[in-house]
Amino acid sequence: MIALVEGAVLEKSAGEVVLLAGGIGFRLLCSMNTLAAIPPVDSRCRLYTHLNVREDAMELYGFFTREERDMFRSLITVTGVGPKSALFVLGSLPLADLRLAILTSDIAMLSRAPGIGKKTAQRIALELKDKVAQDALTGGLSAEDSAFMDSEAPAQDALGEAMQALKALGYSPQEAAKALKGAKGQAQTADEMIRMALRNMAQKV
Repeated sequence: MIALVEGAVLEKSAGEVVLLAGGIGFRLLCSMNTLAAIPPVDSRCRLYTHLNVREDAMELYGFFTREERDMFRSLITVTGVGPKSALFVLGSLPLADLRLAILTSDIAMLSRAPGIGKKTAQRIALELKDKVAQDALTGGLSAEDSAFMDSEAPAQDALGEAMQALKALGYSPQEAAKALKGAKGQAQTADEMIRMALRNMAQKV
Protein backbone atom coordinates (compact mmCIF):
# COMPACT_ATOMS: atom_id res chain seq x y z
CA MET A 1 0.00 0.00 0.00
CA ILE A 2 1.24 3.52 -0.79
CA ALA A 3 1.48 5.45 2.49
CA LEU A 4 2.73 8.75 1.06
CA VAL A 5 4.12 10.37 -2.06
CA GLU A 6 6.84 13.03 -1.99
CA GLY A 7 8.03 14.82 -5.09
CA ALA A 8 7.79 17.89 -7.29
CA VAL A 9 4.41 19.44 -8.00
CA LEU A 10 3.93 18.88 -11.73
CA GLU A 11 0.32 19.99 -12.16
CA LYS A 12 -2.45 21.45 -10.01
CA SER A 13 -6.07 21.61 -11.11
CA ALA A 14 -9.56 21.50 -9.64
CA GLY A 15 -9.74 18.53 -7.30
CA GLU A 16 -6.36 16.97 -8.06
CA VAL A 17 -2.59 17.33 -8.16
CA VAL A 18 0.16 15.46 -10.01
CA LEU A 19 3.39 14.81 -8.10
CA LEU A 20 6.50 13.69 -9.97
CA ALA A 21 8.35 11.18 -7.81
CA GLY A 22 11.03 8.77 -9.01
CA GLY A 23 10.21 9.49 -12.64
CA ILE A 24 6.54 8.61 -12.12
CA GLY A 25 3.70 11.11 -12.14
CA PHE A 26 1.23 10.28 -9.37
CA ARG A 27 -2.28 11.69 -9.83
CA LEU A 28 -3.83 12.34 -6.44
CA LEU A 29 -7.40 13.44 -5.76
CA CYS A 30 -7.51 16.07 -3.01
CA SER A 31 -9.86 18.15 -0.90
CA MET A 32 -10.02 21.91 -1.38
CA ASN A 33 -8.18 22.40 1.92
CA THR A 34 -5.29 20.20 0.82
CA LEU A 35 -5.11 21.86 -2.60
CA ALA A 36 -4.93 25.27 -0.91
CA ALA A 37 -1.98 24.06 1.20
CA ILE A 38 0.01 22.54 -1.67
CA PRO A 39 2.87 24.80 -2.83
CA PRO A 40 3.18 26.12 -6.42
CA VAL A 41 4.20 24.04 -9.44
CA ASP A 42 7.86 22.90 -9.38
CA SER A 43 7.94 23.03 -5.56
CA ARG A 44 8.43 19.86 -3.52
CA CYS A 45 5.52 18.48 -1.59
CA ARG A 46 4.66 15.45 0.55
CA LEU A 47 1.12 14.07 0.63
CA TYR A 48 -0.21 11.23 2.76
CA THR A 49 -2.28 8.86 0.69
CA HIS A 50 -5.19 6.45 0.62
CA LEU A 51 -5.59 3.98 -2.25
CA ASN A 52 -9.18 3.21 -3.17
CA VAL A 53 -9.62 0.09 -5.31
CA ARG A 54 -12.82 -0.43 -7.31
CA GLU A 55 -13.76 -3.02 -9.90
CA ASP A 56 -13.17 -0.55 -12.72
CA ALA A 57 -10.48 1.75 -11.33
CA MET A 58 -7.81 2.45 -8.73
CA GLU A 59 -7.85 5.97 -7.30
CA LEU A 60 -5.17 7.55 -5.14
CA TYR A 61 -6.26 10.24 -2.68
CA GLY A 62 -3.79 12.74 -1.23
CA PHE A 63 -3.88 14.66 2.05
CA PHE A 64 -1.63 17.39 3.40
CA THR A 65 -1.78 15.99 6.96
CA ARG A 66 -2.21 12.57 8.54
CA GLU A 67 -5.14 13.94 10.51
CA GLU A 68 -7.05 14.80 7.35
CA ARG A 69 -6.35 11.34 5.94
CA ASP A 70 -7.58 9.73 9.15
CA MET A 71 -10.80 11.75 9.02
CA PHE A 72 -11.26 10.75 5.36
CA ARG A 73 -10.94 7.09 6.31
CA SER A 74 -13.49 7.57 9.06
CA LEU A 75 -15.93 9.36 6.76
CA ILE A 76 -15.91 6.62 4.12
CA THR A 77 -17.01 4.09 6.76
CA VAL A 78 -20.31 5.99 7.12
CA THR A 79 -23.22 4.52 5.20
CA GLY A 80 -23.84 6.53 2.04
CA VAL A 81 -20.53 8.43 2.10
CA GLY A 82 -18.12 7.49 -0.68
CA PRO A 83 -14.59 8.80 -1.25
CA LYS A 84 -15.68 11.76 -3.38
CA SER A 85 -18.36 12.78 -0.89
CA ALA A 86 -15.79 12.50 1.89
CA LEU A 87 -13.52 14.93 0.00
CA PHE A 88 -16.41 17.38 -0.29
CA VAL A 89 -16.99 17.16 3.46
CA LEU A 90 -13.30 17.70 4.19
CA GLY A 91 -13.18 20.67 1.83
CA SER A 92 -16.24 22.34 3.30
CA LEU A 93 -14.75 23.07 6.74
CA PRO A 94 -11.41 23.34 8.51
CA LEU A 95 -10.65 20.02 10.19
CA ALA A 96 -11.09 21.38 13.73
CA ASP A 97 -14.52 22.79 12.79
CA LEU A 98 -15.52 19.48 11.20
CA ARG A 99 -14.64 17.60 14.39
CA LEU A 100 -16.62 20.13 16.40
CA ALA A 101 -19.63 19.79 14.08
CA ILE A 102 -19.55 16.00 14.52
CA LEU A 103 -19.20 16.18 18.30
CA THR A 104 -22.05 18.66 18.66
CA SER A 105 -24.24 17.04 15.96
CA ASP A 106 -24.37 20.31 14.01
CA ILE A 107 -26.36 18.97 11.07
CA ALA A 108 -26.61 22.36 9.37
CA MET A 109 -22.83 22.71 9.37
CA LEU A 110 -22.25 19.17 8.09
CA SER A 111 -24.85 19.68 5.35
CA ARG A 112 -22.81 22.52 3.84
CA ALA A 113 -20.79 20.03 1.81
CA PRO A 114 -22.06 19.46 -1.76
CA GLY A 115 -24.11 16.28 -2.05
CA ILE A 116 -24.47 15.87 1.71
CA GLY A 117 -28.12 16.05 2.70
CA LYS A 118 -29.66 16.20 6.15
CA LYS A 119 -29.98 12.40 6.53
CA THR A 120 -26.37 11.77 5.51
CA ALA A 121 -25.19 14.53 7.85
CA GLN A 122 -27.12 12.89 10.67
CA ARG A 123 -25.46 9.55 9.94
CA ILE A 124 -22.02 11.19 9.95
CA ALA A 125 -22.66 12.72 13.37
CA LEU A 126 -24.22 9.55 14.78
CA GLU A 127 -21.64 7.07 13.48
CA LEU A 128 -18.50 9.16 14.07
CA LYS A 129 -19.22 11.05 17.29
CA ASP A 130 -17.81 8.39 19.60
CA LYS A 131 -14.70 7.87 17.46
CA VAL A 132 -13.97 11.61 17.20
CA ALA A 133 -14.44 11.99 20.95
CA GLN A 134 -12.15 9.02 21.66
CA ASP A 135 -9.48 10.34 19.29
CA ALA A 136 -9.67 13.72 21.00
CA LEU A 137 -9.08 12.13 24.40
CA THR A 138 -5.82 10.44 23.32
CA GLY A 139 -3.80 13.65 22.98
CA GLY A 140 -1.00 14.65 25.32
CA LEU A 141 -0.99 17.41 27.93
CA SER A 142 1.41 20.35 28.10
CA ALA A 143 2.93 21.65 31.34
CA GLU A 144 0.54 24.59 31.19
CA ASP A 145 -2.44 22.25 30.87
CA SER A 146 -1.21 20.19 33.81
CA ALA A 147 -0.79 23.28 35.96
CA PHE A 148 -4.37 24.28 35.27
CA MET A 149 -5.63 20.80 36.14
CA ASP A 150 -3.63 20.71 39.37
CA SER A 151 -5.44 23.84 40.51
CA GLU A 152 -8.71 21.90 40.26
CA ALA A 153 -7.70 18.74 42.13
CA PRO A 154 -11.20 17.34 42.93
CA ALA A 155 -12.10 17.22 39.23
CA GLN A 156 -8.59 16.54 37.92
CA ASP A 157 -9.35 13.40 35.91
CA ALA A 158 -12.45 14.78 34.17
CA LEU A 159 -10.80 18.15 33.67
CA GLY A 160 -7.74 16.49 32.16
CA GLU A 161 -9.84 14.57 29.67
CA ALA A 162 -11.77 17.73 28.76
CA MET A 163 -8.54 19.71 28.30
CA GLN A 164 -7.07 17.01 26.07
CA ALA A 165 -10.20 16.89 23.93
CA LEU A 166 -10.38 20.64 23.39
CA LYS A 167 -6.66 20.80 22.59
CA ALA A 168 -7.02 17.96 20.06
CA LEU A 169 -9.87 19.87 18.43
CA GLY A 170 -7.46 22.68 17.63
CA TYR A 171 -8.00 25.08 20.52
CA SER A 172 -5.01 26.65 22.25
CA PRO A 173 -4.34 25.82 25.91
CA GLN A 174 -5.38 29.37 26.78
CA GLU A 175 -8.70 29.08 24.91
CA ALA A 176 -9.42 25.66 26.41
CA ALA A 177 -8.57 26.77 29.94
CA LYS A 178 -10.75 29.87 29.66
CA ALA A 179 -13.71 27.89 28.33
CA LEU A 180 -13.35 25.20 31.00
CA LYS A 181 -13.14 27.76 33.77
CA GLY A 182 -16.53 28.97 32.59
CA ALA A 183 -17.88 25.47 33.18
CA LYS A 184 -16.51 25.33 36.74
CA GLY A 185 -19.12 24.14 39.20
CA GLN A 186 -21.69 23.50 36.48
CA ALA A 187 -20.37 20.22 35.08
CA GLN A 188 -18.82 17.13 36.69
CA THR A 189 -18.00 14.66 33.92
CA ALA A 190 -15.54 15.23 31.06
CA ASP A 191 -18.34 14.96 28.51
CA GLU A 192 -20.41 17.62 30.28
CA MET A 193 -17.39 19.90 30.54
CA ILE A 194 -16.54 19.52 26.86
CA ARG A 195 -20.10 20.21 25.74
CA MET A 196 -20.42 23.26 27.99
CA ALA A 197 -17.04 24.61 26.93
CA LEU A 198 -17.90 24.18 23.25
CA ARG A 199 -21.22 25.96 23.75
CA ASN A 200 -19.47 28.81 25.54
CA MET A 201 -16.95 29.23 22.74
CA ALA A 202 -19.62 28.94 20.02
CA GLN A 203 -21.60 31.76 21.62
CA LYS A 204 -18.57 34.04 21.46
CA VAL A 205 -17.94 33.47 17.73
